[in-house]
Amino acid sequence: MIRLSIVILLLAHTASIASADAPKPNIVYLLIDDLGYSDCGFMGCRDIQTPHIDALAAQGTTLTSFYVQPVCSPTRAALMTGRYATHTGVYTIVRPNAPWGLPLPERTLPQALREAGYTTSICGKWHLGEFQPAYTPTHRGFDRQYGHMFGAIDYFTHMRDEKNDWYRNDVPTPEEGYSTHLIAKEACQVISEKPDDKPLFLYVPFNGIHSPLQVPASYKERYARLPEPRRSIAGMLAAVDEAIGQIKDALDAKGISDNTLIVFSSDNGGFNPGKATSNAPLRAGKGTIYEGGVRVCAFATWPGKIPAGVTVDEPMHGVDWYPTLLKLAGATTDQPLAPDGMDIWPVLTQGAKTPHDAILLMGTQPGKAAVRVGDWKLLLNASQKDTEETDETDDAGAKMELYNLADDIGEKHDLAASQPEKTTMLRARLDQFLKDAVAPGNPRPVKAAKSARRGKKKARK
Repeated sequence: MIRLSIVILLLAHTASIASADAPKPNIVYLLIDDLGYSDCGFMGCRDIQTPHIDALAAQGTTLTSFYVQPVCSPTRAALMTGRYATHTGVYTIVRPNAPWGLPLPERTLPQALREAGYTTSICGKWHLGEFQPAYTPTHRGFDRQYGHMFGAIDYFTHMRDEKNDWYRNDVPTPEEGYSTHLIAKEACQVISEKPDDKPLFLYVPFNGIHSPLQVPASYKERYARLPEPRRSIAGMLAAVDEAIGQIKDALDAKGISDNTLIVFSSDNGGFNPGKATSNAPLRAGKGTIYEGGVRVCAFATWPGKIPAGVTVDEPMHGVDWYPTLLKLAGATTDQPLAPDGMDIWPVLTQGAKTPHDAILLMGTQPGKAAVRVGDWKLLLNASQKDTEETDETDDAGAKMELYNLADDIGEKHDLAASQPEKTTMLRARLDQFLKDAVAPGNPRPVKAAKSARRGKKKARK
Protein backbone atom coordinates (compact mmCIF):
# COMPACT_ATOMS: atom_id res chain seq x y z
CA MET A 1 0.00 0.00 0.00
CA ILE A 2 2.90 2.33 0.82
CA ARG A 3 4.56 1.54 -2.53
CA LEU A 4 1.29 2.26 -4.37
CA SER A 5 0.97 5.62 -2.60
CA ILE A 6 4.53 6.49 -3.57
CA VAL A 7 3.82 5.60 -7.21
CA ILE A 8 0.69 7.79 -7.21
CA LEU A 9 2.63 10.68 -5.72
CA LEU A 10 5.39 10.28 -8.31
CA LEU A 11 2.87 10.19 -11.15
CA ALA A 12 1.13 13.29 -9.82
CA HIS A 13 4.49 15.07 -9.48
CA THR A 14 5.44 14.07 -13.04
CA ALA A 15 2.08 15.29 -14.34
CA SER A 16 2.50 18.62 -12.59
CA ILE A 17 5.96 19.04 -14.11
CA ALA A 18 4.60 18.17 -17.57
CA SER A 19 1.77 20.66 -17.06
CA ALA A 20 4.20 23.35 -16.00
CA ASP A 21 6.42 22.66 -19.01
CA ALA A 22 3.50 22.58 -21.47
CA PRO A 23 3.52 25.49 -23.90
CA LYS A 24 1.15 28.30 -23.02
CA PRO A 25 -1.89 28.36 -25.31
CA ASN A 26 -2.40 30.99 -27.95
CA ILE A 27 -5.69 32.78 -27.32
CA VAL A 28 -7.95 34.21 -30.03
CA TYR A 29 -11.10 36.00 -28.87
CA LEU A 30 -13.63 36.67 -31.65
CA LEU A 31 -16.21 39.24 -30.55
CA ILE A 32 -19.11 39.92 -32.93
CA ASP A 33 -21.00 43.19 -32.60
CA ASP A 34 -24.79 43.00 -32.05
CA LEU A 35 -25.11 39.38 -33.19
CA GLY A 36 -28.44 37.79 -32.27
CA TYR A 37 -28.70 34.74 -30.02
CA SER A 38 -29.92 32.54 -32.89
CA ASP A 39 -28.32 34.25 -35.91
CA CYS A 40 -25.78 31.45 -36.53
CA GLY A 41 -26.32 27.93 -37.77
CA PHE A 42 -24.87 26.32 -34.65
CA MET A 43 -27.62 28.07 -32.66
CA GLY A 44 -30.37 26.91 -34.98
CA CYS A 45 -30.47 29.66 -37.60
CA ARG A 46 -32.00 28.56 -40.90
CA ASP A 47 -32.14 31.69 -43.05
CA ILE A 48 -28.46 32.73 -42.79
CA GLN A 49 -25.51 30.47 -43.56
CA THR A 50 -22.45 30.63 -41.28
CA PRO A 51 -20.35 27.60 -42.34
CA HIS A 52 -16.97 28.72 -40.95
CA ILE A 53 -18.41 29.75 -37.59
CA ASP A 54 -20.43 26.54 -37.38
CA ALA A 55 -17.39 24.39 -38.16
CA LEU A 56 -15.43 26.00 -35.33
CA ALA A 57 -18.37 25.61 -32.95
CA ALA A 58 -18.65 21.91 -33.84
CA GLN A 59 -15.00 21.42 -32.92
CA GLY A 60 -15.65 22.79 -29.44
CA THR A 61 -18.28 23.39 -26.78
CA THR A 62 -21.35 25.59 -27.27
CA LEU A 63 -22.29 27.82 -24.33
CA THR A 64 -26.04 28.35 -24.27
CA SER A 65 -26.21 30.36 -21.02
CA PHE A 66 -23.34 32.78 -21.59
CA TYR A 67 -24.06 36.30 -20.34
CA VAL A 68 -22.58 39.69 -21.16
CA GLN A 69 -23.65 43.31 -20.77
CA PRO A 70 -26.59 44.76 -22.78
CA VAL A 71 -24.46 47.17 -24.87
CA CYS A 72 -20.98 47.49 -26.39
CA SER A 73 -18.56 49.25 -24.04
CA PRO A 74 -19.67 47.54 -20.79
CA THR A 75 -19.14 44.08 -22.30
CA ARG A 76 -15.68 45.08 -23.47
CA ALA A 77 -14.86 46.42 -20.01
CA ALA A 78 -16.04 43.16 -18.44
CA LEU A 79 -13.89 41.08 -20.80
CA MET A 80 -10.84 43.28 -20.33
CA THR A 81 -11.00 43.39 -16.51
CA GLY A 82 -13.07 40.45 -15.27
CA ARG A 83 -15.10 42.97 -13.27
CA TYR A 84 -18.76 43.92 -13.32
CA ALA A 85 -19.91 47.38 -14.40
CA THR A 86 -20.71 48.13 -10.75
CA HIS A 87 -16.96 48.13 -10.10
CA THR A 88 -15.57 49.71 -13.30
CA GLY A 89 -18.27 52.37 -13.74
CA VAL A 90 -18.64 51.40 -17.42
CA TYR A 91 -22.43 50.94 -17.49
CA THR A 92 -23.04 52.38 -20.92
CA ILE A 93 -21.42 53.34 -24.22
CA VAL A 94 -18.27 55.48 -24.33
CA ARG A 95 -19.12 58.02 -27.02
CA PRO A 96 -16.79 60.15 -29.15
CA ASN A 97 -15.31 63.10 -27.27
CA ALA A 98 -16.54 61.73 -23.94
CA PRO A 99 -14.04 62.70 -21.21
CA TRP A 100 -13.92 59.22 -19.68
CA GLY A 101 -13.14 55.60 -20.40
CA LEU A 102 -12.17 52.37 -18.67
CA PRO A 103 -10.59 53.67 -15.43
CA LEU A 104 -6.80 53.68 -15.57
CA PRO A 105 -6.29 51.79 -12.28
CA GLU A 106 -7.97 48.74 -13.87
CA ARG A 107 -5.56 45.97 -14.80
CA THR A 108 -6.50 44.70 -18.23
CA LEU A 109 -6.39 41.23 -19.75
CA PRO A 110 -3.65 42.13 -22.28
CA GLN A 111 -1.58 43.72 -19.52
CA ALA A 112 -1.80 40.59 -17.42
CA LEU A 113 -1.07 38.29 -20.37
CA ARG A 114 1.87 40.41 -21.47
CA GLU A 115 3.28 40.07 -17.95
CA ALA A 116 3.00 36.30 -18.49
CA GLY A 117 5.08 36.47 -21.67
CA TYR A 118 2.41 36.94 -24.35
CA THR A 119 2.52 39.15 -27.40
CA THR A 120 -0.80 41.00 -27.59
CA SER A 121 -2.82 42.46 -30.46
CA ILE A 122 -6.22 44.02 -31.03
CA CYS A 123 -7.78 44.14 -34.50
CA GLY A 124 -11.17 45.85 -34.50
CA LYS A 125 -13.23 48.03 -32.19
CA TRP A 126 -11.81 49.24 -28.85
CA HIS A 127 -14.66 51.41 -27.47
CA LEU A 128 -13.20 51.97 -24.00
CA GLY A 129 -11.91 55.52 -24.29
CA GLU A 130 -9.42 57.59 -26.28
CA PHE A 131 -9.82 61.16 -25.04
CA GLN A 132 -6.31 60.91 -23.58
CA PRO A 133 -3.46 58.70 -24.84
CA ALA A 134 -3.42 56.78 -21.55
CA TYR A 135 -6.85 55.31 -22.37
CA THR A 136 -5.93 53.92 -25.79
CA PRO A 137 -5.12 50.25 -26.52
CA THR A 138 -1.32 50.45 -26.73
CA HIS A 139 -1.34 52.04 -23.28
CA ARG A 140 -3.66 49.36 -21.88
CA GLY A 141 -1.56 46.30 -22.64
CA PHE A 142 -1.69 45.78 -26.40
CA ASP A 143 1.61 45.60 -28.27
CA ARG A 144 -0.20 46.16 -31.53
CA GLN A 145 -3.46 47.95 -32.40
CA TYR A 146 -5.42 48.21 -35.63
CA GLY A 147 -8.99 49.35 -36.21
CA HIS A 148 -11.33 51.88 -34.69
CA MET A 149 -12.07 53.42 -31.31
CA PHE A 150 -15.87 53.74 -31.52
CA GLY A 151 -18.94 52.08 -32.97
CA ALA A 152 -21.24 52.99 -35.86
CA ILE A 153 -18.43 53.89 -38.24
CA ASP A 154 -18.96 53.87 -41.99
CA TYR A 155 -17.74 50.44 -43.12
CA PHE A 156 -16.05 51.83 -46.24
CA THR A 157 -14.82 55.30 -45.30
CA HIS A 158 -14.33 54.54 -41.57
CA MET A 159 -15.76 57.94 -40.71
CA ARG A 160 -17.80 58.61 -37.59
CA ASP A 161 -19.51 62.02 -37.28
CA GLU A 162 -17.46 63.31 -40.23
CA LYS A 163 -14.20 62.34 -38.52
CA ASN A 164 -11.77 59.56 -39.31
CA ASP A 165 -11.97 56.64 -36.88
CA TRP A 166 -9.28 54.30 -38.15
CA TYR A 167 -5.99 53.81 -36.35
CA ARG A 168 -2.78 51.84 -36.37
CA ASN A 169 -1.00 51.69 -33.03
CA ASP A 170 -3.33 54.45 -31.81
CA VAL A 171 -2.22 56.85 -34.55
CA PRO A 172 -4.92 58.02 -37.02
CA THR A 173 -4.32 56.08 -40.24
CA PRO A 174 -7.00 56.64 -42.91
CA GLU A 175 -7.35 53.60 -45.19
CA GLU A 176 -9.74 52.45 -47.86
CA GLY A 177 -11.56 49.15 -47.80
CA TYR A 178 -14.45 47.32 -46.19
CA SER A 179 -13.70 47.24 -42.47
CA THR A 180 -14.48 43.53 -41.99
CA HIS A 181 -12.01 42.70 -44.76
CA LEU A 182 -9.33 44.96 -43.32
CA ILE A 183 -9.72 43.58 -39.80
CA ALA A 184 -9.46 39.99 -41.08
CA LYS A 185 -6.38 40.80 -43.17
CA GLU A 186 -4.63 42.40 -40.21
CA ALA A 187 -5.55 39.53 -37.87
CA CYS A 188 -4.12 37.03 -40.33
CA GLN A 189 -0.94 39.08 -40.60
CA VAL A 190 -0.62 39.19 -36.81
CA ILE A 191 -0.84 35.40 -36.76
CA SER A 192 1.70 34.93 -39.55
CA GLU A 193 4.16 37.28 -37.79
CA LYS A 194 3.77 35.73 -34.34
CA PRO A 195 7.19 35.23 -32.73
CA ASP A 196 8.05 31.57 -32.29
CA ASP A 197 9.18 32.15 -28.72
CA LYS A 198 6.01 33.87 -27.48
CA PRO A 199 2.37 32.81 -27.19
CA LEU A 200 -0.19 35.09 -28.82
CA PHE A 201 -3.25 36.85 -27.46
CA LEU A 202 -5.27 38.11 -30.41
CA TYR A 203 -8.46 40.04 -29.68
CA VAL A 204 -10.67 40.50 -32.76
CA PRO A 205 -13.73 42.64 -31.93
CA PHE A 206 -15.41 42.99 -35.34
CA ASN A 207 -17.70 45.97 -35.94
CA GLY A 208 -19.90 43.65 -38.02
CA ILE A 209 -22.88 43.35 -37.74
CA HIS A 210 -23.44 46.69 -36.00
CA SER A 211 -25.21 49.47 -37.90
CA PRO A 212 -24.91 51.16 -40.34
CA LEU A 213 -26.07 48.21 -42.43
CA GLN A 214 -23.40 48.25 -45.13
CA VAL A 215 -21.87 45.38 -47.08
CA PRO A 216 -20.60 44.77 -50.63
CA ALA A 217 -23.51 43.70 -52.82
CA SER A 218 -21.96 40.31 -53.60
CA TYR A 219 -22.53 39.12 -50.02
CA LYS A 220 -26.26 39.81 -50.27
CA GLU A 221 -26.89 38.09 -53.59
CA ARG A 222 -27.75 34.69 -52.12
CA TYR A 223 -30.23 36.31 -49.72
CA ALA A 224 -32.49 38.03 -52.24
CA ARG A 225 -35.47 36.22 -50.72
CA LEU A 226 -34.99 37.94 -47.37
CA PRO A 227 -36.63 41.31 -46.66
CA GLU A 228 -34.61 44.26 -45.43
CA PRO A 229 -33.08 44.83 -42.96
CA ARG A 230 -32.60 41.06 -42.49
CA ARG A 231 -31.05 40.76 -45.93
CA SER A 232 -28.31 43.28 -45.13
CA ILE A 233 -27.64 41.58 -41.79
CA ALA A 234 -27.26 38.28 -43.64
CA GLY A 235 -24.73 39.80 -46.03
CA MET A 236 -22.76 41.45 -43.22
CA LEU A 237 -22.67 38.21 -41.24
CA ALA A 238 -21.54 36.33 -44.36
CA ALA A 239 -18.56 38.70 -44.56
CA VAL A 240 -17.75 38.13 -40.86
CA ASP A 241 -18.07 34.36 -41.33
CA GLU A 242 -15.67 34.51 -44.28
CA ALA A 243 -13.23 36.56 -42.17
CA ILE A 244 -13.32 34.00 -39.35
CA GLY A 245 -12.60 31.26 -41.89
CA GLN A 246 -9.55 33.22 -43.01
CA ILE A 247 -8.33 33.61 -39.43
CA LYS A 248 -8.68 29.86 -38.85
CA ASP A 249 -6.77 29.20 -42.08
CA ALA A 250 -3.99 31.51 -40.89
CA LEU A 251 -3.73 29.55 -37.63
CA ASP A 252 -3.50 26.33 -39.63
CA ALA A 253 -0.86 27.77 -41.95
CA LYS A 254 1.22 28.90 -38.96
CA GLY A 255 0.90 25.42 -37.49
CA ILE A 256 -0.51 26.60 -34.16
CA SER A 257 -4.17 25.57 -34.33
CA ASP A 258 -3.69 22.62 -31.98
CA ASN A 259 -2.41 24.89 -29.24
CA THR A 260 -4.88 27.73 -29.74
CA LEU A 261 -7.97 28.43 -27.66
CA ILE A 262 -10.63 30.21 -29.73
CA VAL A 263 -13.48 31.96 -27.94
CA PHE A 264 -16.46 33.31 -29.88
CA SER A 265 -19.32 35.44 -28.61
CA SER A 266 -21.54 38.42 -29.32
CA ASP A 267 -21.06 41.58 -27.26
CA ASN A 268 -24.79 41.85 -26.49
CA GLY A 269 -28.12 40.63 -27.80
CA GLY A 270 -29.24 41.41 -31.32
CA PHE A 271 -30.84 44.76 -32.11
CA ASN A 272 -34.28 45.18 -33.66
CA PRO A 273 -35.06 41.50 -32.95
CA GLY A 274 -37.44 39.78 -35.31
CA LYS A 275 -36.63 42.16 -38.16
CA ALA A 276 -32.88 42.69 -38.29
CA THR A 277 -31.59 40.01 -35.92
CA SER A 278 -33.01 36.95 -34.18
CA ASN A 279 -32.82 36.38 -30.42
CA ALA A 280 -35.43 33.61 -30.43
CA PRO A 281 -36.59 32.14 -28.10
CA LEU A 282 -35.41 34.94 -25.81
CA ARG A 283 -37.29 38.11 -24.94
CA ALA A 284 -36.33 41.58 -26.26
CA GLY A 285 -32.83 42.51 -27.35
CA LYS A 286 -29.88 44.87 -27.19
CA GLY A 287 -29.92 47.41 -24.39
CA THR A 288 -32.27 45.46 -22.12
CA ILE A 289 -31.68 43.17 -19.16
CA TYR A 290 -34.15 40.63 -20.48
CA GLU A 291 -32.48 37.47 -21.77
CA GLY A 292 -32.46 38.75 -25.35
CA GLY A 293 -30.24 41.64 -24.30
CA VAL A 294 -27.67 39.87 -22.13
CA ARG A 295 -27.65 36.17 -23.07
CA VAL A 296 -25.66 35.61 -26.26
CA CYS A 297 -24.47 32.91 -28.62
CA ALA A 298 -21.00 31.69 -27.68
CA PHE A 299 -18.59 28.78 -27.92
CA ALA A 300 -15.04 27.81 -27.00
CA THR A 301 -12.76 25.58 -29.08
CA TRP A 302 -9.36 24.06 -28.29
CA PRO A 303 -8.54 20.71 -29.94
CA GLY A 304 -7.85 17.99 -27.40
CA LYS A 305 -8.56 20.27 -24.44
CA ILE A 306 -12.21 21.32 -24.79
CA PRO A 307 -14.66 18.54 -25.74
CA ALA A 308 -16.01 18.72 -29.30
CA GLY A 309 -19.71 18.67 -30.12
CA VAL A 310 -20.78 19.38 -26.54
CA THR A 311 -23.36 21.88 -25.29
CA VAL A 312 -23.05 23.43 -21.83
CA ASP A 313 -26.05 25.23 -20.33
CA GLU A 314 -24.40 26.22 -17.04
CA PRO A 315 -24.65 30.01 -16.46
CA MET A 316 -21.41 31.91 -17.11
CA HIS A 317 -20.56 35.57 -17.59
CA GLY A 318 -18.06 37.47 -19.72
CA VAL A 319 -16.18 38.44 -16.54
CA ASP A 320 -15.25 34.77 -16.14
CA TRP A 321 -12.85 34.70 -19.06
CA TYR A 322 -10.41 37.03 -17.30
CA PRO A 323 -9.47 34.70 -14.41
CA THR A 324 -9.84 31.62 -16.61
CA LEU A 325 -7.43 32.87 -19.27
CA LEU A 326 -4.97 34.19 -16.71
CA LYS A 327 -4.86 30.78 -15.03
CA LEU A 328 -4.29 29.02 -18.36
CA ALA A 329 -1.52 31.50 -19.16
CA GLY A 330 0.17 31.14 -15.80
CA ALA A 331 -0.55 34.76 -14.88
CA THR A 332 -1.54 35.86 -11.41
CA THR A 333 -4.95 37.20 -10.42
CA ASP A 334 -3.50 38.63 -7.23
CA GLN A 335 -4.19 42.31 -7.84
CA PRO A 336 -5.51 45.35 -5.96
CA LEU A 337 -8.83 45.40 -7.86
CA ALA A 338 -10.13 41.87 -7.47
CA PRO A 339 -11.91 40.19 -10.41
CA ASP A 340 -15.60 39.38 -10.08
CA GLY A 341 -15.26 36.53 -12.56
CA MET A 342 -14.55 32.92 -11.66
CA ASP A 343 -12.56 30.12 -13.26
CA ILE A 344 -14.87 28.31 -15.69
CA TRP A 345 -12.30 25.86 -17.03
CA PRO A 346 -13.76 22.89 -15.08
CA VAL A 347 -17.20 23.74 -16.51
CA LEU A 348 -15.81 23.68 -20.05
CA THR A 349 -13.65 20.59 -19.72
CA GLN A 350 -14.97 18.41 -16.89
CA GLY A 351 -18.72 18.90 -16.91
CA ALA A 352 -18.61 20.83 -13.63
CA LYS A 353 -21.41 23.05 -12.40
CA THR A 354 -21.15 26.82 -12.65
CA PRO A 355 -18.87 28.28 -9.96
CA HIS A 356 -21.39 31.10 -9.37
CA ASP A 357 -24.05 31.06 -6.68
CA ALA A 358 -25.46 34.11 -8.48
CA ILE A 359 -24.69 36.20 -11.58
CA LEU A 360 -25.22 39.95 -11.81
CA LEU A 361 -26.81 41.21 -15.04
CA MET A 362 -26.24 44.94 -14.92
CA GLY A 363 -28.24 47.37 -17.05
CA THR A 364 -27.10 50.59 -18.67
CA GLN A 365 -27.91 52.59 -15.51
CA PRO A 366 -27.28 51.80 -11.83
CA GLY A 367 -31.05 51.56 -11.24
CA LYS A 368 -31.48 48.78 -13.84
CA ALA A 369 -30.21 45.36 -12.84
CA ALA A 370 -31.04 41.68 -12.72
CA VAL A 371 -29.70 38.67 -10.86
CA ARG A 372 -29.76 35.02 -11.84
CA VAL A 373 -29.69 32.42 -9.06
CA GLY A 374 -30.00 28.89 -10.39
CA ASP A 375 -32.96 28.89 -12.78
CA TRP A 376 -34.49 31.98 -11.17
CA LYS A 377 -34.04 35.51 -12.42
CA LEU A 378 -35.15 38.75 -10.78
CA LEU A 379 -35.23 41.99 -12.77
CA LEU A 380 -35.26 45.49 -11.31
CA ASN A 381 -36.64 48.37 -13.41
CA ALA A 382 -36.43 46.45 -16.68
CA SER A 383 -37.66 48.03 -19.90
CA GLN A 384 -38.66 46.37 -23.15
CA LYS A 385 -36.67 48.68 -25.42
CA ASP A 386 -33.20 50.11 -25.04
CA THR A 387 -34.59 53.58 -25.76
CA GLU A 388 -36.69 53.50 -22.60
CA GLU A 389 -35.13 54.89 -19.46
CA THR A 390 -35.81 54.64 -15.75
CA ASP A 391 -34.66 56.82 -12.90
CA GLU A 392 -31.30 55.96 -11.39
CA THR A 393 -32.91 55.78 -7.97
CA ASP A 394 -33.39 52.31 -6.53
CA ASP A 395 -36.19 52.94 -4.05
CA ALA A 396 -38.98 50.88 -2.54
CA GLY A 397 -41.18 51.61 -5.54
CA ALA A 398 -38.83 49.94 -8.01
CA LYS A 399 -40.55 47.51 -10.34
CA MET A 400 -39.53 43.88 -9.86
CA GLU A 401 -40.13 40.92 -12.17
CA LEU A 402 -39.40 37.27 -11.44
CA TYR A 403 -39.03 34.43 -13.93
CA ASN A 404 -38.12 30.76 -13.82
CA LEU A 405 -35.90 30.34 -16.88
CA ALA A 406 -36.09 26.55 -16.84
CA ASP A 407 -39.83 26.74 -17.50
CA ASP A 408 -40.02 30.15 -19.15
CA ILE A 409 -36.90 31.05 -21.13
CA GLY A 410 -38.92 33.69 -22.98
CA GLU A 411 -39.73 35.54 -19.73
CA LYS A 412 -43.46 35.65 -20.43
CA HIS A 413 -44.85 34.81 -16.99
CA ASP A 414 -43.93 37.19 -14.18
CA LEU A 415 -44.00 35.28 -10.88
CA ALA A 416 -43.03 38.14 -8.55
CA ALA A 417 -46.50 38.42 -7.04
CA SER A 418 -47.09 34.67 -6.69
CA GLN A 419 -43.60 33.91 -5.34
CA PRO A 420 -43.03 36.61 -2.69
CA GLU A 421 -40.44 34.63 -0.71
CA LYS A 422 -38.36 33.88 -3.79
CA THR A 423 -38.66 37.51 -4.88
CA THR A 424 -37.47 38.73 -1.49
CA MET A 425 -34.56 36.28 -1.47
CA LEU A 426 -33.33 37.28 -4.93
CA ARG A 427 -33.80 40.98 -4.18
CA ALA A 428 -31.56 40.58 -1.13
CA ARG A 429 -28.92 38.86 -3.28
CA LEU A 430 -29.14 41.62 -5.87
CA ASP A 431 -28.77 44.24 -3.16
CA GLN A 432 -25.54 42.54 -2.10
CA PHE A 433 -24.19 43.02 -5.60
CA LEU A 434 -25.29 46.65 -5.73
CA LYS A 435 -24.21 47.80 -2.28
CA ASP A 436 -20.76 48.92 -3.44
CA ALA A 437 -21.70 49.99 -6.96
CA VAL A 438 -19.74 52.94 -8.28
CA ALA A 439 -21.26 55.82 -10.21
CA PRO A 440 -21.15 55.76 -14.03
CA GLY A 441 -17.68 56.69 -15.26
CA ASN A 442 -16.70 57.47 -11.69
CA PRO A 443 -14.89 55.27 -9.14
CA ARG A 444 -16.93 56.61 -6.21
CA PRO A 445 -19.82 54.55 -4.77
CA VAL A 446 -23.22 55.60 -6.12
CA LYS A 447 -24.53 56.69 -2.71
CA ALA A 448 -21.46 58.81 -2.05
CA ALA A 449 -21.69 60.39 -5.49
CA LYS A 450 -25.36 61.27 -4.94
CA SER A 451 -24.58 62.72 -1.51
CA ALA A 452 -21.85 64.86 -3.04
CA ARG A 453 -24.28 66.18 -5.68
CA ARG A 454 -26.83 67.01 -3.00
CA GLY A 455 -24.12 68.82 -1.03
CA LYS A 456 -23.22 70.94 -4.04
CA LYS A 457 -26.86 71.87 -4.57
CA LYS A 458 -27.19 72.97 -0.93
CA ALA A 459 -24.00 74.98 -1.21
CA ARG A 460 -25.33 76.80 -4.28
CA LYS A 461 -28.51 77.66 -2.41
